[in-house]
Amino acid sequence: MEPARPASVLVSACLRGIPCRYDGRAKPSPALDALLAGRTAVPFCPEQAGGLDTPRRPAELVGGDGHEVLDGTARVVDDEGTDVTAAFVDGARRALAAAREAGCGEAVLMPRSPSCGRGQVYDGTFGGGLVTGDGVTAALLGRHGIAVTPAPGV
Repeated sequence: MEPARPASVLVSACLRGIPCRYDGRAKPSPALDALLAGRTAVPFCPEQAGGLDTPRRPAELVGGDGHEVLDGTARVVDDEGTDVTAAFVDGARRALAAAREAGCGEAVLMPRSPSCGRGQVYDGTFGGGLVTGDGVTAALLGRHGIAVTPAPGV
């Protein structure tokens, strides 16, 4: 017998059509509907929740992935060199609180994002390269037992 899936799922808000990405756009995923069928989606944007504007400068992880950011050994910087680590960590903490409040045992997040990426994130050079790792929010949710899955079809 397959284990029961959580009734509520935290979902990157941009994937649900909310224009909150760094470029001011949404990135809806039609494939996500099947994955969420019969469950309650809880849209959340950790970057906005952490106090960043939309639109905003693109940001990437430097010196490690989200786990290292949480451990204080890496940081998040935008393409002009501004350190935005505190906003990303604050947003991740708020995402965890929202997931707990809604009873989410799972999160479906935006791939490759410095917040939401799971398994791969941009490499910190702003050249489009990828490295193995997790975004700050994905790392924090995972540390607290919330299963994180990259959104399909994005």
